[in-house]
Amino acid sequence: MTDRHLKLHLGNAEAAVHNTLTQLANEKFVQRLWDRDTTLWKTDADHRKTIGHRLGWLTAPASMRKQLPQISAFTDDVRKAGFTDAILLGMGGSSLAPEVFGTSFGPQAGYLRLHVLDSSNPDVITEALKRSKLEKSLFIVSSKSGTTTETLSLYRVFEAQLRRQGTARPGQQFIAITDPGTPLEQLAREHTFRRIFSNPADIGGRYSVLSYFGLVPAALLGIDLNLLLGRAENLSQHCGPEVTPALNPGVYLGAALAVLARRGQDKLTLLLSPSLASLGVWIEQLVAESTGKEGVGILPIGDESLGQTQNYGDDRIFVAITLAGDTPALDNHQLGSLVANKHPVISWTLPDCYDLGGEFLRWEIATATAGALLGVNPFDEPNVTESKDTTYALLNPLTTDNRQTSPQPVAQQEGVGLYTTQPPGDLSLGFEDTLSQFLATIQPRDYLALLAYLHPRHEQALNKIRLLLRNRLRIATTLGFGPRYLHSTGQFHKGGANHGVFIQITTTNHHDITIPQTPYSFGQLYEAQALGDFQVLQRRQRRVLRIHLQDDAPNRITALYHYLRDALKRP
Repeated sequence: MTDRHLKLHLGNAEAAVHNTLTQLANEKFVQRLWDRDTTLWKTDADHRKTIGHRLGWLTAPASMRKQLPQISAFTDDVRKAGFTDAILLGMGGSSLAPEVFGTSFGPQAGYLRLHVLDSSNPDVITEALKRSKLEKSLFIVSSKSGTTTETLSLYRVFEAQLRRQGTARPGQQFIAITDPGTPLEQLAREHTFRRIFSNPADIGGRYSVLSYFGLVPAALLGIDLNLLLGRAENLSQHCGPEVTPALNPGVYLGAALAVLARRGQDKLTLLLSPSLASLGVWIEQLVAESTGKEGVGILPIGDESLGQTQNYGDDRIFVAITLAGDTPALDNHQLGSLVANKHPVISWTLPDCYDLGGEFLRWEIATATAGALLGVNPFDEPNVTESKDTTYALLNPLTTDNRQTSPQPVAQQEGVGLYTTQPPGDLSLGFEDTLSQFLATIQPRDYLALLAYLHPRHEQALNKIRLLLRNRLRIATTLGFGPRYLHSTGQFHKGGANHGVFIQITTTNHHDITIPQTPYSFGQLYEAQALGDFQVLQRRQRRVLRIHLQDDAPNRITALYHYLRDALKRP
């Protein structure tokens, strides 16, 4: 590799990786990638047509450079108009890249503060409404399809609130980022939005960071887009059609990940220095949603604190990314311990935050390469719609008093109900035995996903539960907040290998919010999304346990920790 920052510790997989790189060179993989040869991934006509419309990200850094003058002029207009905050309403690929920019760079002096709202949790939305200075806020309504339920519902709520406050022309506080001809574009024209950014249609949502979806929020933060795209173009040259796979940073990474995944080391454990923490969530969606299908895939593990070597099974690949001058993602002692115990480790350093421009492209190329080697189409998401469709089915037959019917728990204790695939209402097994028997199904190389339909303020308490399960069971763990994870790892949960064990945690929300022009509220939408995903996981014959808390008081989650700890001790 020519990347002087890259350090490779592949152990006994090194020969297999180099053989794969030789194979890719013989097949002219890199040249064919840049020629947009869809047969790299699939040969049937339907897949090739889909893939052919999803490869615009390859040249986005160069093509978007032509749009920088208009983005700059728009940013100047917004600042002169007196806006101090930008509130992004979006999900998945529309929200995760702006979040990386917001947390890694932060707002520059004289520019806007960015707030990302990607939830249908009524408590989260209520807080956003109370916290925001709406009269000084610019709202970014961001959706590739222009039909994202959460995004359009959030738009309706904030637009109605502006009207209630007496705003004469609320549309002038909204901009839209979407594909050409979408319902969102039509809505934006009808309501006289301040600006419509029509994104290139051949860029998929999770590959859209270097298009309008990422660049417009970045510009509002005051990030130098010329410099950001320059770093991406530099990486593009190092990954270009004349660069052999063995010297290609993106292709090399993708080949290593795919080879290790085929050997059973399919848990991509991301270790990031503090300033880059949010990059892990972006990588998580890109890799999980792109590769998790047809019973295979690579599962990214982000935000899992580094543990002792004995906490890990033999299914991990560690990737450590450090920002120069920041706390190292992996110190020499930790690295030595992992390597000594035969865990593959790949690490590198970014000189500064602007190198994120190149980092995005590196991971996109790596993911496309891994998808080709794993035999999947990394540009579709066939299982994402399952949970959406089930959610809509649950919302349609609302009773006259606007309440949804819910299943009965199989066991309950002190305000905690358990729901499994047992017959509804079967309480014969008991609370403790239900928990312990569920956990007893977990095998080596499984992973456990905590799916939390709770306020994100509980993240620290949930991570304590997560690490308890990891350390006792020696399996990889993930933590996702609903419905956010549905637009990210949700594809992997249903389309990847059946090695997932799912604990969904729900509670009763303190507030509810009416959604204008819809027959349901945010509370009903949120509950339907949780129940819908639970049902889809059941239909997919995944091991899933739903834990419903009577309330989300801190002591309730602490009690859940103790219940799980005690269940792990049972024979």
